[in-house]
Amino acid sequence: MAEKQGLNGAYYGPAIPPPRHYHRPGRGSSCCGCCCLVTFLLKVIFTVLALVGLFLLIVWLIFRPINKVKFHVTDVALTEFNHTNNMLRYSLTFNVNIRNPNKKIGIYYDRIEAKAFYEDQRFGYQSLTPFYQGHKNTTVLNVVFEGEQPVTLQLTQFNSEKASGLYSITLELSLRVRFKLGKVKTTRFKPKIECDDLKIPLNGLPAAGSSGKCDIKF
Repeated sequence: MAEKQGLNGAYYGPAIPPPRHYHRPGRGSSCCGCCCLVTFLLKVIFTVLALVGLFLLIVWLIFRPINKVKFHVTDVALTEFNHTNNMLRYSLTFNVNIRNPNKKIGIYYDRIEAKAFYEDQRFGYQSLTPFYQGHKNTTVLNVVFEGEQPVTLQLTQFNSEKASGLYSITLELSLRVRFKLGKVKTTRFKPKIECDDLKIPLNGLPAAGSSGKCDIKF
């Protein structure tokens, strides 16, 4: 085969074919569409979460530091508290006042679990009926513990309190609550109410050093 020569007798060799470009139709546009959709959904989710968080923060700032709900033990009746053979027999009743001082916030008490402790050991349990508490309202809870429970106690402390007739018993309320502001209801909060400054007399004897106030822990 005769070799081709260019101008001035220079030889350039065979012509180089142009590069071939392969294109798969539809795949690039589909991938871009999926990525855009995922990005849009993530933006929507983050926006919703930010709005919910802002709303909860506003409710928290309104509710807790300014007009905190108050729990107070008003009446206690202890008619039996005997410990024999590692078994504790008890009959104990509490009246607990719950005061909602807020003018615009109502409270749903969706769950109320009452527990009684002695020497950091639980011996009593009662599940109370859920209820709604309106604005500037006071509700009285009646909590009754009665029965028998296996409990290992430090007899030195128990015998000392038995001689004095005053027992250091702690009442704890585990709650699941929602706040209502106008027509809007918040998500559920799970505070614990601890009434641990209680000196409870046996058979109605005068109590001493007991304030009846309870602390709220979120």
